[in-house]
Amino acid sequence: MICCSLNSGSNGNCIYLEAEGVKLLFDAGISGKRTAERLATCGRDVRDVQAVIISHDHVDHIRCAGILNRKFGLPVYMTRQTYLAGRRYAPGPIYDLRHFRPGEALTFASVTVQTVRTPHDGAEPVAFVISDGYRRVGILTDLGHVFRGLGELLRKLDAVFLESNYDPQMLASGPYSQYLKRRIAGEGGHLSNVESAELVAGVGNGRLQWVALSHLSQVNNTPELARRTHLEIAGGGCPIHVAGRHGPSELLRVE
Repeated sequence: MICCSLNSGSNGNCIYLEAEGVKLLFDAGISGKRTAERLATCGRDVRDVQAVIISHDHVDHIRCAGILNRKFGLPVYMTRQTYLAGRRYAPGPIYDLRHFRPGEALTFASVTVQTVRTPHDGAEPVAFVISDGYRRVGILTDLGHVFRGLGELLRKLDAVFLESNYDPQMLASGPYSQYLKRRIAGEGGHLSNVESAELVAGVGNGRLQWVALSHLSQVNNTPELARRTHLEIAGGGCPIHVAGRHGPSELLRVE
């Protein structure tokens, strides 16, 4: 398996994954032009992608789904409620729209995408576990809180893009309104660096080959702080990467 974060954060999210000849995009939060350009820097052609799979209806995940369909002919998968709630953010038609239900598995040749319902405050949000029959990669962002079964799910993965949105002290002392602070730290918000690191620590000497910290806040976090928190709490059992807000990551391989 080969993975690459094309962009990660409130300014737009998009992750590329390929396995056994299947090429997929998860979320469509950056423009079609940037998606194509960033894939090209990884030696990939956007027109070879077989599907765009949307996690939920928030603007930083859905806004360019229609553009990817109309400009490059890519089929778009999302739940019905995600589509209905996200139409205000994703202008224009989607000519090849395919619905799935939360918890349903999608199949692309020998690759399976298991959707996992999350308690994030979207209309019908999901995370993803992608398997080629041998390896399993998680895309676990916008999780709401550490819900039942999340740690067990993580222990079954070979690699993961894992939400590490905010530092609790930076959020508490930062410029956001009290309403927004409560939303971020609440049951439907985001995972903190500490919560994310404790999840990784709970894996122990498991099968994780790498962790890519994702969806970092620009205001309430820094890449250095997120990485340091994970190293302090979880140790150095596997490489810790940080998915950036302004460009693609390196190609991350899962052996």
